[in-house]
Amino acid sequence: MNPKSMQSHHIHYASLGSPWSALADKLQSATGIMLGCFLLAHLHFESSILLGKEAFYHVVQFLEGGMFSSTGHGMPIVTKVFSIFIMLVVIVHAAVALRRFPAQLGQWRALRRHMHGIHHKDSHAWFWQLATGFILFFLAPVHIFTMITNPEIGPYLSAERVYHANAWLLYILLLPAVVIHAMIGLYRVTVKWGFTANRSGVRKIAKFLIIYLITIGLLSLLSYIMIGRQLTLPITPFVP
Repeated sequence: MNPKSMQSHHIHYASLGSPWSALADKLQSATGIMLGCFLLAHLHFESSILLGKEAFYHVVQFLEGGMFSSTGHGMPIVTKVFSIFIMLVVIVHAAVALRRFPAQLGQWRALRRHMHGIHHKDSHAWFWQLATGFILFFLAPVHIFTMITNPEIGPYLSAERVYHANAWLLYILLLPAVVIHAMIGLYRVTVKWGFTANRSGVRKIAKFLIIYLITIGLLSLLSYIMIGRQLTLPITPFVP
């Protein structure tokens, strides 16, 4: 099997000639773009804590529609509804992506032989997207479900969740997995659908974004931990 034949889909575990397969490909790419763009925005909104508690507070009020509230405060129901929407997108994305997941031991062995035999960058990128996708299958729903059942966020409330509820244990695993998966996914979609022929250039951008996003994510997580250590229970929501 030559490298060129592996560039689009690498190893095929299902028939790709049917109309359903074409639709599934489009659904996977569309939902992947949505989730990748959401992650870019989400990590930047979360990182506003690095500018201070007041900055994060105002970002939360804006995102939760505070300008439409009679009190000027955000409405947690906005976070709940949006989290439900994201969960639905994740379910669709995972459902159409699972058809390419190696389900048998022989397929895993074939994949391992291929990875050792052919040093093809896109094949390795696909493998890491596969591995992180497996991790996210378990971790992402936990985080999203938490935001659905407990949508209230803020400098103190988020710090309580991270530190006192030990959510940092989840986030420390979720962060690198979701960033790597999303950025490789955006790279593969860009190349697959012909948005650019400059694979090398887009690959460098993806690598930079992975390092950058994990860095600001870890710094934000550290900030929430430091704030959480200074809090005493029960928590009073932060108000500037």
